[in-house]
Amino acid sequence: MADQKKIAVIFGGRSSEHEVSCLSVTSVIHHLSKEKYDPVYIGITKDGRWLLYTGPVEDIAAGTWQQHPQNRPAFLVPDRSVHGLIVEGSRGFETIRLDCVFPVLHGKNGEDGTIQGLLQMSGIPYVGCGTLASAACMDKAVTHTLLTAAGIPQAHYLWFYAENYKTGAEKIKIKIEARLGYPVFVKPANAGSSVGVSKVKSEAELDAAVALAAHEDGKIVVEEAIVGQEVEVAVLGNSSPEASVVGEIAAAAEFYDYDDKYKSGKSQLYIPAHLSEEVSEEIRRLACRAYRMMGCSGLTRVDFFVRDGKEVLLNELNTLPGFTAISMYPKLWDACGLHFGELIDRLIALAFERANQPSAY
Repeated sequence: MADQKKIAVIFGGRSSEHEVSCLSVTSVIHHLSKEKYDPVYIGITKDGRWLLYTGPVEDIAAGTWQQHPQNRPAFLVPDRSVHGLIVEGSRGFETIRLDCVFPVLHGKNGEDGTIQGLLQMSGIPYVGCGTLASAACMDKAVTHTLLTAAGIPQAHYLWFYAENYKTGAEKIKIKIEARLGYPVFVKPANAGSSVGVSKVKSEAELDAAVALAAHEDGKIVVEEAIVGQEVEVAVLGNSSPEASVVGEIAAAAEFYDYDDKYKSGKSQLYIPAHLSEEVSEEIRRLACRAYRMMGCSGLTRVDFFVRDGKEVLLNELNTLPGFTAISMYPKLWDACGLHFGELIDRLIALAFERANQPSAY
């Protein structure tokens, strides 16, 4: 159709969340209106190859898409005159001009500002937060520091470089004991979906937890363990964001880890959360405030702890949350009457809205 927008949907990637991206993008594709959009599917393999994929959608989630015989190398180029992809064909190279890109990528090289910077250079509108907001929200140490400056309540924390732990472990352990006590959570500053995260109950467990986190990133964050409810809110918008109903997670594991989020699905989700209206409104207010303060646009899921049913503590901001069948972000908006397909329409419209701002590109 002449008025269709050509949308590139990018999935996979080199991060530890490659498989989650493949699950998320399958849901996105199924709910993407084929009347409004002419989709182009770009898969990124674990070793970083970009491929134009035209095979069955089901093979993406199954992980067999990479073996499709009609896959062709494709490159998103920063040259604004191309405004899209260069694709290798039997007779050389061809270009595909794009109207918008939806990077359904989680973790490193997906929601950390890396691909956002490439898209920014290309001049192509894209779904989600910009380069700086993506990078700042991905780095938990940076997020903590900025939110502290803004006076937004959080768990007590400290952070350090992994290389400093090798020579100064005793000093770091003393600081953890004095400032946080045990138990604590040890996390890589830059990773997603609880990959590399450990709950540490005593100093004896600290070395192994730091080593695990250091495998994912060179910067380590240590946070006090909050006893309370884990709740989440979905935020949508650009300069005037709106927050969804608040949802609550009753984790099946000791904490809401990678398997619980994306594989087992054993956690109980309560929408709305078991909170007073006053506390729920405070969460929604803080979510929008943090969203604006961090420079977010398009979408972000903001996670909180609630201690004793009333003390609200911001946990983290996830700029490209999961879009799987069990993911909280689309579920929260669905509970508000904004269903999956309509949510995708809104996200694409917000991408165009931001791109039309004078200072956007």
